[in-house]
Amino acid sequence: MKQQKQRIVVKVGTSTLTHTSGSLDLRSMERLVRVLSDLSGDGHEVILVTSGAIAVGTARLGLPERPKELRMKQAAAAVGQCRMMHIYDKLFSEYNRSMAQILLTGDDVEDPQRAAHLQGTFSALLSLGVIPVVNENDSVSSAEIETGHHKVLGDNDTLSAIVAELCQADLLVLLSDIDGLYSADPRTHPEAQLLRRVTELTPEILEMAGGAGTWRGTGGMATKLSAARIAMAAGCDMVITNGSRPEDLYDIAEERDIGTRFVKTPR
Repeated sequence: MKQQKQRIVVKVGTSTLTHTSGSLDLRSMERLVRVLSDLSGDGHEVILVTSGAIAVGTARLGLPERPKELRMKQAAAAVGQCRMMHIYDKLFSEYNRSMAQILLTGDDVEDPQRAAHLQGTFSALLSLGVIPVVNENDSVSSAEIETGHHKVLGDNDTLSAIVAELCQADLLVLLSDIDGLYSADPRTHPEAQLLRRVTELTPEILEMAGGAGTWRGTGGMATKLSAARIAMAAGCDMVITNGSRPEDLYDIAEERDIGTRFVKTPR
């Protein structure tokens, strides 16, 4: 039986998109774009939420480390975003797909009128077969890169869940550097078990979230569980899986057991 066509939001993290040096991992990007283009060609509506602008800008500018000063982080983000979109556009064109860039701030999703315009833009792009590529507008928004302040988005896990809610997506997939949600941190607990399905975010589940991820990214399991809460409440399944295997997206779209699936809350 042919799987029903879905509206799918895929979020890819910095650690999947870049080498340890911070330079873009072109092979990983090419594999991801190929799968997303194929899913789009098969009739699914695909939205990509991408991280990596600051890391890529840092490498592009030849800086020895990620900047610590806000204005320098935002400058690196501006350079990195331009670089990433150029390469995404080139790769999607190779597979005969059109893409569009959408940069968001917290104000864009908090304000009802702006959110409604955003919904219309996404709807129009998807109806035209275009793949929207979304990132937080780090060159003007400090919600993610400066902590301790009021923030709506704050990280691209949360951003992707808000986009999934805004677009009434059927499925959100977080491509990470880990296979899914484990009963404990598998890097320090070899006996940790991978959870295949989560139907409720119980206190026990929430306690399984560790700290932040790699130096190149900002998110950890805690931000992914926050994203799961938003997605599940919006009637959208969410899957956490390893970004090193983008081909798994085919099986995830067909609801096979890949990574950890957070099952949407029944309406």
